[in-house]
Amino acid sequence: MPLTMAVSGEINTIKQIGGKDETKRFLERLGFVEGGQVQVISKVSGNLIVNVKDTRIALSKSMANRIMI
Repeated sequence: MPLTMAVSGEINTIKQIGGKDETKRFLERLGFVEGGQVQVISKVSGNLIVNVKDTRIALSKSMANRIMI
């Protein structure tokens, strides 16, 4: 299921990252790697604030939909 459907506060494991190679590299540089942990902090209009590798990151809905948990 995409990251946008995750419950706030729950820690999830990243199963797959979709999109073009450029998008995958961008997300990987931010810390989104397969097997990594991600926690949704809050949701606003589909956009997310997540905690990954002890860092808070804001993601648009379209980016978050590419991350499968």
